Formats: sequence, structure tokens, C-alpha cells
Amino acid sequence: MSTKLTKLFVGGLNVETTEDGVRKYFEQFGSLSDCVVVMNQQLGRSRCFGFITYSAPEEADAAMAANPHVVEGHEVELKRAISREDANNPEILTNVKKIFVGGVKDHIEADNLTEYFSQFGVVEKAEIISDKQTGRKRGFGFVFFEDTDSATKAVLTKYHTINGNKVEVKKALTKQEISTGAGLRTTEAAVVVVAATAGEADTAEAISATPPPSSSSSLF
Repeated sequence: MSTKLTKLFVGGLNVETTEDGVRKYFEQFGSLSDCVVVMNQQLGRSRCFGFITYSAPEEADAAMAANPHVVEGHEVELKRAISREDANNPEILTNVKKIFVGGVKDHIEADNLTEYFSQFGVVEKAEIISDKQTGRKRGFGFVFFEDTDSATKAVLTKYHTINGNKVEVKKALTKQEISTGAGLRTTEAAVVVVAATAGEADTAEAISATPPPSSSSSLF
């Protein structure tokens, strides 16, 4: 089973917090199939961030909905982990509720988008864009979610199939949001990569050229 909807990044941990401490806290929201605190191998100490994987998407959703979290006296950041191939695309974690849906065929209606994307969260509105002069559909649309986490869950998978129509999704950003990163620094985005094994955790450490984000910073 894919971990895209079950794996979460935990940042801002106390340097003394162990995997057992992280597991003990986050298991109140569901069963963890994996838990890792990323270590600095040279210094032999925690890099103050890690990853947890729940057994079911609903459990990860419950943990995300309960933000903010305090683990062993430290307020921590809980965010969706992104795959390594998406690490160079920090826009995936920008703080927006709207997604772009491309490659939409003529038989797809706005109601189809609403019905499909409701699996990721509450959809406030969906629309298919048409040419103002001819009324013909232009092959793309937008979905507006109630919250940013639902939008992020939807774009963690790049391609979706709706009524036999393969579409591509991504965050819908204004030019200003693209230039500012909507509150996301790319150096921080590099930290939020999936680390499924101890070896991958070492890779995650190497990817990050900056210290792990503090509890006051925000990737979303």
C-alpha cells in the first residue's frame, strides 16, 4: 500500500526525544506502522525531525486535524511527507486550498470533480473552465477545498482517473504565490522528504543543507 496518505513529517522535536517518545505520543491517533527520528550520524545525535507512518489514511488525517502538537514539552510541526521526486517542487506544500485539474475531457462536469475529489476532504466548489465567447470547454478546471491539507493530499498523486479520464493535478497558484512560495522556503522543503528506512533517513539528512525547521516556521 502506498504511504502517500499515511506518512507524516514531524519537525521541531526535542533533541532528547527518541523514536519511542514520538511513537508513544502519536499512537493516540492510530496505529503506527513505522516511526523514525533522523540522526546526525557524525555527531550521534538527533536532527530534531523524523517521520511517522500510520496504518490507515484516516489515522493520519486525525493527527493532522489535531495540530498543533506538543511532544515532551516541545511544540512540533506535523506535515505531509512528500516523495523524493517531489522534493524539488516545493509548490506542492504551499498554503493554498485550490488545485488545478488539467486534461479534462468534454464529458467531465464540475459535479464529477466534486464527487471524485471529496475523498480527500470537503470540496467547497468545483468548476470547469469554458471559453467565454464560444462556450466550449477548455480542458481544465479547478477544485476549491475547505482546508489546505485536503488540497495537499489530492496533489500528492499527480495523475488521477475520473470517469475513465486521466487528469493531472497540481496546486493552483497566483503569480505572486509562485514568486513568494506562499510562505514556503525551498531550503525547508528539502527536509520534508519521505524516509522509509534507516538508509533513506541518512539520505534525507544529506538532502537538507540547513538545520531542521524550528517550531515557529511553517512549510505550508
